Amino acid sequence: MAAPLAQASAGAPLALLSPGGLWLLALLGPLVLLYILKIKRSRRRVPSTWLWAAAQRDLMARAPFRKLIAQLPLVLQALALALLALALARPASRGRELTGDHVAIILDASASMSAAARGPTGEATTRIELAKQLAKDLLSGLAPGSDALIVEAGRDARLVAALDRDLVRLKAAIDPIAARDVEGDLGAAVALGIDRLRQLGGARRVVAITDGNLARPASLGGASLPVEVITVGTPVDNAAIVRVDVRSGSAAVDVSGASAAAGEHSEGREEVQAFLVVANFGAQPRDVYVTMRQDSASDVLGSRRVLVKPGERLPVVLTFRPSPGDYRKGLVFELSPRDAMPLDDIAYGRVPAGDKLPVFLASAGERQGDGAQGAQPGAPSGGAAWIERALASDPMTSVRSGALADLLGAPGLDPDTFVVIDGACPPDPPGGDLLIVNPPPGRCAGTLVGQTLEHPTLTSWDTADPRLRFLTLDGVNLRAASSLTPEAATLALIRTQEGTIATDISTASRTGTLLGFDVGESDWPLKASFVLFVRNLLEQARAHRAHGITGPARTGEPLRVSVPATARDLQAIGPAGERLEVAQRAGVAVIAETPRAGFYRLAWQGPQAGSVVVPTNLTSVAESDLTPRPLVAEGGGEVPVSSAAGQPDAHVEWTWLLALAALGFVLFDVWYFTRAPRAYRPRGVGDETGPGAV
Repeated sequence: MAAPLAQASAGAPLALLSPGGLWLLALLGPLVLLYILKIKRSRRRVPSTWLWAAAQRDLMARAPFRKLIAQLPLVLQALALALLALALARPASRGRELTGDHVAIILDASASMSAAARGPTGEATTRIELAKQLAKDLLSGLAPGSDALIVEAGRDARLVAALDRDLVRLKAAIDPIAARDVEGDLGAAVALGIDRLRQLGGARRVVAITDGNLARPASLGGASLPVEVITVGTPVDNAAIVRVDVRSGSAAVDVSGASAAAGEHSEGREEVQAFLVVANFGAQPRDVYVTMRQDSASDVLGSRRVLVKPGERLPVVLTFRPSPGDYRKGLVFELSPRDAMPLDDIAYGRVPAGDKLPVFLASAGERQGDGAQGAQPGAPSGGAAWIERALASDPMTSVRSGALADLLGAPGLDPDTFVVIDGACPPDPPGGDLLIVNPPPGRCAGTLVGQTLEHPTLTSWDTADPRLRFLTLDGVNLRAASSLTPEAATLALIRTQEGTIATDISTASRTGTLLGFDVGESDWPLKASFVLFVRNLLEQARAHRAHGITGPARTGEPLRVSVPATARDLQAIGPAGERLEVAQRAGVAVIAETPRAGFYRLAWQGPQAGSVVVPTNLTSVAESDLTPRPLVAEGGGEVPVSSAAGQPDAHVEWTWLLALAALGFVLFDVWYFTRAPRAYRPRGVGDETGPGAV
């Protein structure tokens, strides 16, 4: 670390020199000595000493030194030696000295730090690059003997470099830091820095470098150590997509060719409807185009031109009619022209998997065909027929029935199919949400199916559960039911005086319901509550199918995706094509971190091999609003903030410039000694072309 040798007046740069290189100035003595020492000449016999008078005088003199004569080579060599010594001393100037024995530098890496900015000389850059350069300048201004640590403040705090005195290592740790597509939490990073400095002695301080656009501005209050906040970037206008949702609906289509508004010969046709909210955080109106296209495609599926007023949040609806090949593909929404923060000018969605929910009713029994000549294998029997009618009454379902073997052996079964199994309990059945009715005795999905209860009397049911909302089971009579013993008492859904007859068998990847009785052996199908129960199950399955995710799909948060329990060789690919680590358990794939907005693709092998595309978005008003906001402490006061533009000049080293000047003097000295001598011409002798030329 360079030690300060001199300090200028207040406001002037601080001069720094390292004494280690000044020892080279001691060579000036031997250099001058070489020029004043007399040359020791050898004796030779000559016919006359007339031509050697000067040499004879040197031999006769007793003093070993001669008078120093100022010569150009001596001056050049002395200057080169002095400049080289100064260069090795690493002279530098810096705007200020960062005091403190231990310093924590916090770098804001939230999404707003990706906004465009201007550098000190007017060059185009980003806020994060300004912050990184400022952090390096602060490190260069560290006092001798001080150490520092670096913390990155994204959604979570991350220690980039532990306490170190090596400026080269600290600056190298700053280089890879980049703005992430997440809401930042500067308070958590400050808390981490304070925690690392808390047990140390001496002067301690924390410096936070941010643009001031914090999602939680009050998080900086209450710090136990001094916190200095330095802001980078200037306020800029910005427009953003702050919300996106994609649903499957239906649109009226006029079959006869006339207007559908006339109400004649019209029928519903499936339509993908994208709902977006465009916000303008600037001071001027924004005229933008909102477009929708499929991922990896250039054709525009829908577009609208809208005028967004200052401070307005404008809803925009885009629609298109999908083909079966479009289901579950990614959708990209864009604002154009782009602005200072391109990140929030783009959002991602996914085409829903069709407007009708696929349902598979698997029956282990048989029923007599209506007027048929015998039993129809695999056809719904008893209570399953009532369930089939209730399922088919929903116009947004596509019901398929068959034997249990057809379900287990179906190669192309939709992974989101709502599966109903009557009279059996197979392990790991395919599909999505599950309803098992009238299971055989034994263990079924964690519930023990026990003895038969004759004419049980219903006493209570879990009205808080979504499957039983808006309905009552008063007046429902059962002829028989199996006693169920769930793994936990909280899993019981319907209870009788004799025991539990319906339980929750949900897993992390699907919602499951177990009814321990045949609905055909009751009068429940004759009541409205039965239809409501089936509709509730379908609505849950439809919601799970629309999202395909059991956790939030926001950047920075863990991503949890439902996959078949039999899935193996699971692979996850990020938005930039990078491979990601993914954990799998109980039918749920978990990606620990999603730092970038875009599409995350998962693929797996197994009996139900498949893949899924999951969109993740920032959609954060706090990050997209690039107007300045005060930082409020816990007590209500404002946190002191200074601007990077008002900071003194950065640390500058002059080693290279001095070394270059020294090299120039050396080269000039070499040229001076090796130049061609001027031709000797006696006085009075003219040129070849003049008079008297020889």
